[in-house]
Amino acid sequence: MTIFSRIIAGEIPSYKVAEDENYYAFLDISPLQKGHTLVIPKREIDYIFDLTDEELAGLQVFAKRVAIAIRKAIPCVKVGQCVLGLEVPHAHIHLVPMQSEKDMRFTNPHLELTPEEFKEIAARIAAEFE
Repeated sequence: MTIFSRIIAGEIPSYKVAEDENYYAFLDISPLQKGHTLVIPKREIDYIFDLTDEELAGLQVFAKRVAIAIRKAIPCVKVGQCVLGLEVPHAHIHLVPMQSEKDMRFTNPHLELTPEEFKEIAARIAAEFE
C-alpha cells in the first residue's frame, strides 16, 4: 500500500482540498508554491498511463476542477500541471500556482509552511471547489 493509498484510507493525515468517489486532491507537504496540490486516483496504480482511458480522462477533468478552485483561492497567473511519477509509486498530478514558468522548477527550494498555513490554504481551495 502506497503512502497515497494510506492517505486516502485516512491512516495518514492530509490537507484535503477535494474528493469524489474516484479521485482525491490534497496539498503537497513540500510545496513549490502556496497551493501546490497533488491529484490522485483512488485506485492504486503506479504509472499514470497504465490508467484506463476512462480513469485518465476522469483524473484530468477532476484536476481541472481543482485547478480552477486553486486559481480562485490563490493569486496566480495560471496553474501549472506536471506529472513526474518517480517519487511515489502511485499515479499523481502536481498542480502548482504560477506567476512565471520558473515556479514549476522542482529544483527550486520548497516552502516550509506551518500546519495553520496548510489548513488555511486547504480551506480556501476547498471553499472554491465545485
